[in-house]
Order: sequence, then C-alpha cells, then structure tokens
Amino acid sequence: MAEGHTKLNGPNLVLGVASSDLPDGGKLIGHCRDEQVLLVRSGAEVFAIGATCTHYGGPLVNGLVVEDTVRCPWHHACFDLRTGEALRAPAFNPLACWSVEQRDDRIFVGEKRKRAAPKQRDEGSGRVPEKIVIVGGGAAGFAAAEKLRREHYQGSIVMLSNDDAPPVDRPNLSKDYLAGKAPEDWIPLRGESFYSKNNIDLRLNANVVGIDARSGEVELADGVRTPYDKLLLATGAEPVRLTIPGADQPHVHTLRSFANCKAIIEHASTARRAVVLGASFISLEVAAALRSRDIEIHVVAPDKRPMERILGPQMGDFIRALHEENGVVFHLEDTASSIDGKKLKLSSGNTLEADLVVAGIGVRPRIGLAEKAGLNIDRGVAVNAFLETSTPGIFAAGDIARWPDPHSGENIRVEHWVVAERQGRTAALNMLGHSKKFVAVPFFWSQHYDIPINYVGHAERWDEIAVDGDIGAKDCLLRFKRAGLTLAVASIFRDIESLEAEVEMERQMTAGKS
Repeated sequence: MAEGHTKLNGPNLVLGVASSDLPDGGKLIGHCRDEQVLLVRSGAEVFAIGATCTHYGGPLVNGLVVEDTVRCPWHHACFDLRTGEALRAPAFNPLACWSVEQRDDRIFVGEKRKRAAPKQRDEGSGRVPEKIVIVGGGAAGFAAAEKLRREHYQGSIVMLSNDDAPPVDRPNLSKDYLAGKAPEDWIPLRGESFYSKNNIDLRLNANVVGIDARSGEVELADGVRTPYDKLLLATGAEPVRLTIPGADQPHVHTLRSFANCKAIIEHASTARRAVVLGASFISLEVAAALRSRDIEIHVVAPDKRPMERILGPQMGDFIRALHEENGVVFHLEDTASSIDGKKLKLSSGNTLEADLVVAGIGVRPRIGLAEKAGLNIDRGVAVNAFLETSTPGIFAAGDIARWPDPHSGENIRVEHWVVAERQGRTAALNMLGHSKKFVAVPFFWSQHYDIPINYVGHAERWDEIAVDGDIGAKDCLLRFKRAGLTLAVASIFRDIESLEAEVEMERQMTAGKS
C-alpha cells in the first residue's frame, strides 16, 4: 500500500505531546509527517524510532524496552534506541531515527536523522584475516557475511553454497509463501546486488568436498581450491529422505530449499488431496499452508501426539485439535509403507489417496565435511564458547554446531533459524579476533493458521511443565523446568511474558546462577 493511503495512528508528534503522556519506560505511538514513529522514554532521555520491526513488521509499541534497546514482540529482534541499529537477528535492517526536543513540559519530534555508519569496533586480538571463506548459503552463512561487512571488514569473503538460489528466508517457505500469502520478492534475504555491492563472492551450486587445514584451502567438486585464513562451516541440515517403495515419484516432495517449495506449490495448484508425513513443526506448518489452498490434508506420523517431544502432552493435544478444527485428518502411531501412484499404503494396512505427498520426517546435520577434515564430532560439530572447532581458525555455526549453553550447563545443538543467524554474527566477530562468547538464549517461532507459538530457551528433558493461563483459549505460557530451573518457555499470545522470560534467562547467565 502506498504511504499516501496509509492511515496514521496516534498524535502528530511534530506538534508535540505532553511529557506526562510518556512516563519512564513508557512507549507511545504517533506520526511524524507521513511515517509512524515510536516514542520511548528511558530515564530522562526520549528516543524516536521507526514504529515497526524491520523483520516482519512487528509493532514495537507492544515490545519490551530493556535499557537502551527495544525488542520486537513477534520474533525477538532487538534494536538500539539511540542509533536504530538492528542488534539481534532475525532483523538486519536498522530502524529510522528522529531528533527529539523537550521543552515546556512537552516532547517534540523533529527531522529524521541521517543514518550514521555503525561504529567500527576496536581491532580484535591477532592479525585480521585477509581471506574468509564461508561454506553454506543459509541463515548462519548469510548472517556471518553481512556482519563482516557491517564491521567494516575489508578482506575477501567467499561464500560457497551448494544451493542454486541466493540465501532465502527459509521460515517463510513453510508458512506464508507456501500458503500463497507472500510474494516471491519477500523470499530472498537480500537482492543479488547486495552481494556485488558488498564485494561478497557468492558462488552458487558450489559443492565443497574437502578441507585442507594445513594449507588453508577448501576443495570443490570441480577441483578448484579456494584459500582461506579463517573458515566458517555453516552447512546446515538436510532432510531425512523417504526410502519406501515409490518415494522417488515426482509428486513426492521434501521441503528445505526455495526450489523444493516452488515444486510443492506447482503440484498444489492441481492437487485435491495431500498427505503430509511427520508431525514436526515444519510438517504441520506445511499442513496449515496447504489447507489454506483448500486442499484436503491427511497427516501420518508415528507419534502419539504432534510435537509432544518438544512442547509436552498438553500443547501437543492443543495443536492436534487446532489442526482438526481446520479440517486436517490425523493418522497417528502409523507410518507410510509404500506409495503406488496416488495410493499411499500405511503400516496399519490402511490406504490413503494422495495427489501430493510432502515428507517432513526430520533432518540430519550435514557434518560429513567436518568429519572428513578430522574435526571433533559430538552429534554435530563440537565448538567452544566462541564457536571455534577443534581446529584453530575453523568455526562452525547453525544447525551443525554443538556448543556449551551457559543457561542449561549442557552442550546443545539447535536447528532453528534465529539461532543460526545469531551464531553466524558471533562467528563473524570471532573470525576477526573479538573473542565474543555465544550466549544468546535460543528462540524460535512456529505459525499454525493464525496462531503463533513462541519458544525461548532449550529443554531436551524436563521434570515439570508449569502452565500459566489456558492453552485451549490460546492464552498461555508454559515453563519447562528441571530441578526447579526454567530451561524453556513456550507461549501463545503472551508476547511480553515471552520477552521477559528471555531477559530473565540472560540475567541468570550473567549472574552465574545457572
């Protein structure tokens, strides 16, 4: 929608508002000329910033102010109130900032400030690398390359991706884009000009087959050897492939890449009935997206309840009921045994008709390259608190990395988008010698129809689930505890509480209470 037709909310901040309307820690939405602006007071200071998150447009007025930052209520991006800089993924673009004047007990917003270049950090320890190679074109790889240039790194960046498309917004592939509600130009994380403008040598369809740590080179399948001073492995995960008879038919799909998603959409355009294999987050997001295309959906999974392993039995029952309310038919504690044309046979002996089959039966970290290079492996690539592997100068981030989590006190590996982006940015700093520990609290979100589920922390095991609110009423917060310590929090429409839980976990780590 054009700006001239956008309805502006709140007072005209050029004309000013009473200081009493904005108490300490308060937020107020208004407008300055033709743009929405958020006023935030922190102590005696008042800041004026863009009102919506630059990730998916979350309303920052509903977010949480923490010291001189504001956090987005939707997906926990974080912005500097002074500069507008995006401090945490999933946001990368900064917010606009306006000048503010306080006089006669009123607050006035003036001109939009020119964007200041981010301050360059002090040089890290050791020699700055001349050549950095990133293996992987997903969330972690992109975030690392973007962060390197944002930090004014002037050396060579080579990004080797075995995908045929530049880095994309993968969470959208199982949500709005698959549902037909998001245009294709939303999907690339950056336009192709971003890479050339920032002198990032992005090589697509590039398959790395070996790492020679002694010579500091990676070898590609075509025999080309690319030198590096520092190397980031961000190879991500790959879908577990269906191996039953008939799994190689053209209407049987997995979803990981942009090309996968487009192939599913093409089949969905003529499909009347689809079978989704698996009851994971991705699988059920696919089920919801395809239901919005008015396709009959059957979900087949060996689980007793959807997502019980991550969210527990009560939330699992809720998610099943939510999908059933939207017409999805479940076949739980069952698996597919063969596919013969459009007939999908189950282990129970039942048969389902399927014009389209999407298998979401899990993913595996792509650790073969690291294993071959002799890096330490621990159900993933083992890294230290700085995301460096057992071989100095080689870092790992994203789905493959198992790192020491200061909150739980355990080594964990997390297959989630925001974690991968945040790790990519931390790895970038550490390749430049800044010795920054990765201490971010894990976060992910899932969307089912119009119901968002936010999850903060990481709990592989728990001995108690404390429920606040009413899950069935879609107004709840669940705390997953072990020995009295809250390891993770899941919530529905409890955005502020979700952000507060994140801050509390951060404070516990800082205080050394974990």
